[in-house]
Amino acid sequence: MRAVKNQDLNDRRSAASDARAAQLQAYRAAIEAAAPTREAKQAERLAIAEARDARRATRERVKLEEQNRIAAEAAEREAVIAAAARAEAEARELANKTRIARVLEDEAARKAERDRRYANRKARRA
Repeated sequence: MRAVKNQDLNDRRSAASDARAAQLQAYRAAIEAAAPTREAKQAERLAIAEARDARRATRERVKLEEQNRIAAEAAEREAVIAAAARAEAEARELANKTRIARVLEDEAARKAERDRRYANRKARRA
């Protein structure tokens, strides 16, 4: 065990000041010693961050391309569906027109037959 010495206030103050100066000097020496590795680590972190940003940009670009492709396919499907609906409506309209034309032809034929029968009946009476 160390022998206890009687230290006065000035001795204690100078010892504390010397200890602080020694700590500060050790800290500065540690920073200077770590400077090359710190710069290397900082460069490595920067490279990692750049690679991460590049990967993120690639992912976003691929995601955007996929969304555009899906949107284009959906628009194409909707266009095909609209064209099919338009064709079906046109076919239905054409069928209605032909049905109406047939009804009119049938009615005209029926009237012509009635008129022929009427003319025959008149001819027989006369």
